[in-house]
Amino acid sequence: MDNATSRNPHHLRRNRPRHRSWCCSFTVPPHSPENQAISRPKPANKPETPSKYAASFPNSPQSTKLGLVGRIDPRRILSPGRVSPIDSQTDLDDALHEAVISEPPRVSAANLPSRSNSLRRLPPKEAASASKSGLKDDDNGCLGAFDVRLNLKGKTGGSLVLELSSEVLSENSSVFADLIADHRRKRSSSSSRNLCRIEVPDVDNLNVFRETIELMFEEDITRRLLKIGVYRSIDILEVSSGIMFTKGVSSCLKYLEAVPWTEEEEEKLRSLFSRSIFDDTTTSDILARLYPMDPSTQQQDLATQLVWSITTCNDTNAKNELKSLVKGLFSKSSVYEKDNQDINRENLYNITRSCLTSLVDLLLTNYEDKQQPLVQRISKQVDNINWVVEIMLDRQMAEEFVDIWKDQAELLKMHETASPMVRYELSRVSAMLFIALGTRKLQCRSEARLGLFQAWFGPMLSDFGWLQRCRKGLDVRALEDAMGQTLLTLPLKEQYILFMEWFRFFSKHGTECPNLGKAFQIWWRRSFLRGSESHAIESR
Repeated sequence: MDNATSRNPHHLRRNRPRHRSWCCSFTVPPHSPENQAISRPKPANKPETPSKYAASFPNSPQSTKLGLVGRIDPRRILSPGRVSPIDSQTDLDDALHEAVISEPPRVSAANLPSRSNSLRRLPPKEAASASKSGLKDDDNGCLGAFDVRLNLKGKTGGSLVLELSSEVLSENSSVFADLIADHRRKRSSSSSRNLCRIEVPDVDNLNVFRETIELMFEEDITRRLLKIGVYRSIDILEVSSGIMFTKGVSSCLKYLEAVPWTEEEEEKLRSLFSRSIFDDTTTSDILARLYPMDPSTQQQDLATQLVWSITTCNDTNAKNELKSLVKGLFSKSSVYEKDNQDINRENLYNITRSCLTSLVDLLLTNYEDKQQPLVQRISKQVDNINWVVEIMLDRQMAEEFVDIWKDQAELLKMHETASPMVRYELSRVSAMLFIALGTRKLQCRSEARLGLFQAWFGPMLSDFGWLQRCRKGLDVRALEDAMGQTLLTLPLKEQYILFMEWFRFFSKHGTECPNLGKAFQIWWRRSFLRGSESHAIESR
């Protein structure tokens, strides 16, 4: 579709400053007999039809249905840049055929946002010899500032006609400069100058393209970008790159590099840089914020370093804050979770083994030196172990820790002679594993589950009273239910031994012992009330 520039032979143009040379005819025009608002009723005694103007422009970046009805008023004096929204194909043809032109060249810039193959030249075509408005080019070839008509066609519908100065376009965009120069070269033999019509089809966003052109008329582009914002500036950067608007690209890059981004803006910028290349020194600074410059740095196990740092932290408040922070980052449900594996399984197990070794050393030191402050240090090591196990549970890699914990013969031996304040700390680790098994967060072999009960079920019965009084975030009711449910996963023969041990302990200590009554009833029904059914199955 061709693009043309209309002019008004009845008015003289005024030379205005460069920064005020842009005017959009879809803004609300001044009230005058020549410019009637859309909402104003038509006078009954006025024979001529008033021009129609659009009163608003949609703000949505995705809106291409402009909903505007506008015709270029032949009597309206505009600045070197003006905009006329076209609502229908008929109105667009009327606007483009206002001038009588002999063999005007038709130039089409296709898919401008792409830096490669951005131009598509179509063969010349004669325009209509007359238009409904009766406008035509000046016989003397004086078109004034409006000698380029840029017709933007939305990819999903809608059109927008921009009437611009060829001097401004050529100065700012090498793409438009080539198109305008080609037009003038083909028209050099003609005695009169004609409008240079440029068509831009398949525009993703008419509003963004218009704003990009407007920047060519701005003296301070950065100040304008501050009002536009980061999200829209990224779109303008893409359009500026497509039309080779060097000043616009440079200004957008400098603005984007100097301001913070939201996560949404960062992802949009990352997407743009993945499909476009910008020749600007500022680009490296933006890329440094988006991607690590050294690939080997990205491959380092930073997660392991963070876990190590937290387990060796001495400040309790800072340690708790960092635990919450890092655990949230490593969580499977975290928005920061990426496809690559950010935590090495073996490294986590090395950390837990180191914590267990430190725990054994602290217990030995406590017995030799009788230093009471070591109890607090033991508690910190238990907190470290439980925190790392929580990370393992979230990533479903904690099954091996059940084997490690059940084989802690040295810790079990110390538990027998340790004070209640020390030994109940060890049962906090067992409590976490019992809850994970009973709530189906942890799956392991039957031998591992049985070994865990054989090693730590007795100590748990002894320490339950202390766990009730010093919970440290432990849900005691959840522990009781989980222990019963996990015990029921063992063979019935083993269940009998463990339930009878619990029954004897509970009869002596009462509430100082976990209440496994519900699980005990289930075991009783399975073992005795359905015993006849079991014998029948075994006899088959």
